[in-house]
Amino acid sequence: MKIVDVKTHVMGTAWRNLTFVRVITDEGLEGVGEVRMLNHTDALLGYLAEAVPNHVLGHDPRHIEDLVQRMYRNDYARAGEIAMSAIATIEIACWDIVGKALGRPVYELLGGPVRERIKAYANGWYTVERTPEEFHRAARRVVERGYRALKLDPFGSGFYELEPAEKRKAVALVEAVRDAVGPDVELLIEMHGRFNPATAVEMARELAPFRPSWIEEPVPPENLAALKKVTEQVTIPVATGERLHTRYDFRPLFELQAADIIQPDITHCGGILEIRKLAAWAECYYLLVAPHNVGGPVSTAAALHLAAVTPNFKIQEHFNDLNEEWVKQAAPGNPEVVDGYFSLPQGPGLGVTLDEAFVAAHPRQRIFFNLFAENWHLRQAVQPPVPGSSASSAEQPPSPTVS
Repeated sequence: MKIVDVKTHVMGTAWRNLTFVRVITDEGLEGVGEVRMLNHTDALLGYLAEAVPNHVLGHDPRHIEDLVQRMYRNDYARAGEIAMSAIATIEIACWDIVGKALGRPVYELLGGPVRERIKAYANGWYTVERTPEEFHRAARRVVERGYRALKLDPFGSGFYELEPAEKRKAVALVEAVRDAVGPDVELLIEMHGRFNPATAVEMARELAPFRPSWIEEPVPPENLAALKKVTEQVTIPVATGERLHTRYDFRPLFELQAADIIQPDITHCGGILEIRKLAAWAECYYLLVAPHNVGGPVSTAAALHLAAVTPNFKIQEHFNDLNEEWVKQAAPGNPEVVDGYFSLPQGPGLGVTLDEAFVAAHPRQRIFFNLFAENWHLRQAVQPPVPGSSASSAEQPPSPTVS
């Protein structure tokens, strides 16, 4: 079996573009991968246009480790977000192909499941006015939808420090959410790398009475010593990792013991097998794994198969029930969240099937999503003008095909 073609399809939404990658073989089998690139979709497509002819075409999709090593090593560059995301889309699609060829779900090819259900938490649900009353109502809808865990960033557009009024507002928002969901629902606090260590510690202490299960990325990701400084001064578990892209990036995090939970993104960190290795390594440090997932249905499928086989898995992020639920129609087949949990995926491979017509009906948008802009939480990205053109976002050129 050989890979004979790779095709890309970009689906646009109000605040994110989802890139689906189809890997096609000479035996008629094909697999699908996916990644949400934050403001870097063109860079991903450009990388694939060069990498696919040199590394992927003609390769046996069943030889996944060899393919990943070739893509990682042979460009002779330090791999970062773009390269590792491109590798991940191909790698995930190859697992899909292998599972289909054998008639088995991917998790059975990775050692088999260690759990029958996969706990989920909702994100993207608080696209409302930033008041305690509106956050309270929105949080109630999350619980009514069946979730038993939810995450929020209550800090507005804050960076490094917060004004006293903004600190009080953030605390009031979290207090309102805790009141809405009750004492038994997990509450996760996202900080998006906003703060200096002193502010992160102060806010963690202010929020401790509401018993959050973690604070996430309290400081920017470049300085792990600063993260350790926070971890040593707070009683809430610290989570991080969505902006680390290789196992080598995680090494100092482990050695410093600067976090309690790691959050690698399968689609930005080389794919399923790479995160499987990383999770096993994290287990040596007694760290839990809660994969970052801001993607669509294929990204979610990959995450569920990984969660099924990972002993130190904690909980799975999910956007697509309370934010742009229609996105799930792009590749149906995933189980639904019931009483806070996904069941194990069914069907061969990833268990989802890309609907190319549906994706084509939602073309790529020219958008810029900025987590430090005012009212970013409404998830209505800015549509910058196209240089030299008056074209609207609905008049974008088609996404390139890698052939």
